[in-house]
Amino acid sequence: MWIALVVSLFLLWDNWQVYNGGSSLFRRDEPKGASTKKAEPSAIPAGPTAAASAPIGSTPSAPIAQAENVSITTDVVKADFSTAGGVLTRLELLKHNDKVDPSKHQVLFDDAPGKPYLAQSGLTGGTFPNHKTIFKVQPGPRALDGSDTLQLVMTAEQGGVVLTKTYTFQRGSYVIGIRHDVANRTGAPIDPAVYLQLVRHGERPEGESRFVSTFTGPAVYTEADKFKKLDYDKIEEKGKEEHTTKTDNGWVALVQHYFLTALIAPDKAEREIYTRKLDTKLYAIGNILPLGTVAPGATASSEARLFAGPQESAVLEKTAPGLELVKDYGMLTVIAKPIFWLMTQIQKEVRNWGWTIVLLTVLIKLAFYPLASASYRSMANMKKVMPQIKELQERYKDDKMKRNQEVMALYKTEKINPLGGCMPVVVQIPVFLSLYWVLLASVEMRNAPWIGWITDLAVPDPFYILPIIMAVSMFVQQRMSPPPPDPMQAKMMMFMPLAFSVTFFFFPAGLVLYWVVNNLLSIAQQSWINYSFEKSKKKRAA
Repeated sequence: MWIALVVSLFLLWDNWQVYNGGSSLFRRDEPKGASTKKAEPSAIPAGPTAAASAPIGSTPSAPIAQAENVSITTDVVKADFSTAGGVLTRLELLKHNDKVDPSKHQVLFDDAPGKPYLAQSGLTGGTFPNHKTIFKVQPGPRALDGSDTLQLVMTAEQGGVVLTKTYTFQRGSYVIGIRHDVANRTGAPIDPAVYLQLVRHGERPEGESRFVSTFTGPAVYTEADKFKKLDYDKIEEKGKEEHTTKTDNGWVALVQHYFLTALIAPDKAEREIYTRKLDTKLYAIGNILPLGTVAPGATASSEARLFAGPQESAVLEKTAPGLELVKDYGMLTVIAKPIFWLMTQIQKEVRNWGWTIVLLTVLIKLAFYPLASASYRSMANMKKVMPQIKELQERYKDDKMKRNQEVMALYKTEKINPLGGCMPVVVQIPVFLSLYWVLLASVEMRNAPWIGWITDLAVPDPFYILPIIMAVSMFVQQRMSPPPPDPMQAKMMMFMPLAFSVTFFFFPAGLVLYWVVNNLLSIAQQSWINYSFEKSKKKRAA
């Protein structure tokens, strides 16, 4: 118990360091063989709050004051674009409510003062239109209505180079197609490149629990290096954050709990990946895609996709290779993925995520029934000999070696394995930890009701009923287990239910529901085994 306490305190301290912007002692992701040379996109204009008011090497074609906003509405998103750069400045998810204010929609992109979150694009390599140039919006519908496809077309010209941005929306989709068409109306060849970048402040989203550690920040995926989370602190120190910079596959993204924005360039298209600090706690991650030489009078095009939506596994898997890895279960992924698949199959039948959690916990408990039974039988045997152990401890209290010898002899006589109650539990720990991460990472739990007062399994129980039930169930379990020989340990165990219940006040209701059901099933199983054990003992005595 002391070892468990020390390890727990150390892990809590480590997570507290991460939460406050420090580095973890355990999560130091290193690249695996790919190029780690730092990209230097110096020709890309600075971010929205950078000190320079004009892009490097170019001048806005019109004053920023002329900028206007254009709104596009589909069945799943509402997107706002600014004609200043053709930038996506705000995106609401119409099927997901805000965690802080459920009367509002969840917002991903936002141009809020001090905390911008934007999707920008433009041309680099010369005096070309970029995300600070004023664009002209082409006429067209602004809502899907009866159509399945909707497009927003914006055009800008600068230095004889015309850039046309086309955003394409599909019914029921969180993927936005982005097409850049470049027309060279100068008298000389040009060599432009398209850049696409996600710009975000470095703060965690509002409403995130301090007791649940989830990742917020940039991420990169390539076939060579697979999924890699990036650290804002290392981006802050130029050159410290290492990642693949040259590739022809993969994607870049900004990840937060439950939601994701990702820029997905075409497969086999050469690209440069970069990260950079734009201003105080303001960062960018993006791609640079060369267009090659464009002759006078010629045109060139580049296409990409922007995913902005919830981390739904089925959707992510269909969108791009490796995108489902943002639901990061860590080392337990090999166990967590089958568990989530089983949950989805159960949910298809019961149509309620709360009852899905209950049924899944029952199935897991049944699967581990033989191991749990062995553990409870061992505890029952231990409970039977506890009076004898205490007698030996009192008799040999001044001779520790003799006391241990006599206790081991007693175990041998009674055919008790002192670790018999622990090992079956240890075997189950990876499965229960995997289930914990599945429940924590699944956006499907968000806004999902169970019964009565539980209207959202992703937020804490509003009346703390489940944590109180859990505390009571832990206390009952504790009373049914043999007390530790050490009085100090016994006192610590008495406080465990209270400590856990206070902590679980702040955990999502779905997680607490899982623990409550698991505890109640454990109590039922242990009660039955204790009853059977006593009945068998009386029968042998008779």
